[in-house]
Amino acid sequence: MNFIDKSLIQIAALDIKQNLRSKSFWAYSILFGGFVAVMFALGITESQIIGFVGLGRLMVTFMQVSMAILPIYVLISTVRSVVGDKETNVMEYILSLPISFNGYFWGKFWGRFIVIYLPVFLALLGATFWGAFSNIDVPWDLFIFYSLLLASMVFCFLGLGMYISSKSRSQEIAIGIAFIIWLFLVAFLDLILMGVMLKMRMNPELIIGVGMLNPLQVFRTGVLSLFDNKLTVMGPASYYILDTVTREVFVAFSIIYPILLGYLFAFLGNRHFNRNDVI
Repeated sequence: MNFIDKSLIQIAALDIKQNLRSKSFWAYSILFGGFVAVMFALGITESQIIGFVGLGRLMVTFMQVSMAILPIYVLISTVRSVVGDKETNVMEYILSLPISFNGYFWGKFWGRFIVIYLPVFLALLGATFWGAFSNIDVPWDLFIFYSLLLASMVFCFLGLGMYISSKSRSQEIAIGIAFIIWLFLVAFLDLILMGVMLKMRMNPELIIGVGMLNPLQVFRTGVLSLFDNKLTVMGPASYYILDTVTREVFVAFSIIYPILLGYLFAFLGNRHFNRNDVI
């Protein structure tokens, strides 16, 4: 598979230009930038949570908001990319040019990744620079880890979205599937899992292990582990997690696992796109 070919770069650049002309992209960008500005205006950097104050407090809140907004935005905006080009006959025109199937698919993928991840990263980066300018201590280690966590989550749901888009026959079906998957992942966060465990009297280790297959749960736990070493807010589940692996290993897992999962879905989507009638 050739990731760096001319057609990939051309499609990625075209996708980025199209998104820059979209009102939804600017609304999405302003949302995250405006959120950081509002948090500063409300003085959230002066509040404290589990010993975290200043920019660390703002970053924790920022990550919680990102977990609620990013996955559904990535899915809804991405599942329309491939199937949308099919329905509008844009794909037929593009593929009549000297552009490979791989170049088209991965160009769409990386173009979407840049467009989605860049505003979030710049909002987080802007907060750190403003904090440094305001003489607030900047937790650079948190900034690096949170940036990687955000990138891994975007990559994961982007791969899933591209897979759904390549398999769906219409945009309506793709959006419906994406919304159902998002609801399913949100429903099976740790609170629901603990309820299932109590109701069915299942092995707690099995329930928590299944829960760790949920990329949203992995992201949430990874964020919590960076500012709460003992994961006290997770209750009994924290004992099993921290007794099984160290904090450092889990943070690495929370970054690597979503990336691998996203790549797997993207790979399967690309294979289906190459082997089936795309027009």
